[in-house]
Amino acid sequence: MQILITILHIAVCLILILVVLLQAGKGASMGAAFGGSSQTVFGSTGPGSFLGKMTTVIATVFMLTSLALSYAAVHKSSTLIDKTAPQTQQQAAPAPVEKAPGAAEQQAPPAQQK
Repeated sequence: MQILITILHIAVCLILILVVLLQAGKGASMGAAFGGSSQTVFGSTGPGSFLGKMTTVIATVFMLTSLALSYAAVHKSSTLIDKTAPQTQQQAAPAPVEKAPGAAEQQAPPAQQK
């Protein structure tokens, strides 16, 4: 499921880039601003264009796939490595300490009884 969402996310990403690049910028009608056109930078633009509406829909899908992927990353189930690892780990016994040759062994003094 996560792979499907990732592929959808990448496709939406590329489509969003193309749609944004196809749109004319707001400054494209700057010359018409001084000619009295109704589609000026500071005037009313009328109803949104098809590309504007498409950008809104694709941006919404992009945000939803981003949220889905981040949710999947946080709540990820165990990976293949976790499934193949042994479930019980045994404690390693400490390695025996070897005494240097010729070292005198110190013994505790015998306990005195009263």
